[in-house]
Formats: sequence, C-alpha cells, structure tokens
Amino acid sequence: MSRHYTRQDLARTFGATDVVTERGDEGAAAVKDLTGGIGADRVVKCVGTDQALQQALHSARPGGGIADVPHGVTIDGRAMFYSHAAVQGGRVHPGKVFDLTLPLDQAAEGYKAMDERRAIKTLLRP
Repeated sequence: MSRHYTRQDLARTFGATDVVTERGDEGAAAVKDLTGGIGADRVVKCVGTDQALQQALHSARPGGGIADVPHGVTIDGRAMFYSHAAVQGGRVHPGKVFDLTLPLDQAAEGYKAMDERRAIKTLLRP
C-alpha cells in the first residue's frame, strides 16, 4: 500500500505484484478484492498513523498477522478481538528502505526530502 512511486518500485523488487493506493476502508476493501474476499495473511504497518493501523486490522484475514512498529497509535481491543488478527512488534532491519544518508545536523533536510518524496527514508549519521 503506497502512493510513493519509489516505495512501490522497491516493493516490487521484494516480490510485490500489486499496489494498493487507496486508504482507510477503501484500502482495506481493495486488499480484500485482491485476495478473493479473504484478506492478507500478513500486513506490515511501518510507523504509520492510527488510521494505518485500522486499515491493517481490516486488511488482514481472520487469524492473520500484523507486524507493527508502534508510533502514537491506540489499539482498540474490541476491533482487534473481532479481527481475529495477531499484532506483533519488534526490531526491523530496514536495509534498502534507507535511500538517503545525511549528517545528523541536516535532519530537517532529511525530513523535507521524505515529505517531498525525494527519499523513502533518511538515515542520519552522527
């Protein structure tokens, strides 16, 4: 799920065959359409918004899993219960997702590059 062309291309290098650009309920519905109404076996939510977590819950199949990097989200126990999905967190190894490296004192430029879609993720070095 992405509206960022560089991220879409990177996802394809890892084997993605389809890209969903819709968000929220429309995004979850698109995933269900792609999976014959079942939902995804696994959903990875990478430091997104609360809306992204809700979309992940609605995109996973019953009994599916959601890998989450928590960032200012609240998990509604009732929604999780009815989704029958498991939510897991943990360390990730971003590797190729860092496509811009800057010194720490240029952090503002790194965020600007990501906002302007000139970078997927910026790695800041001390």
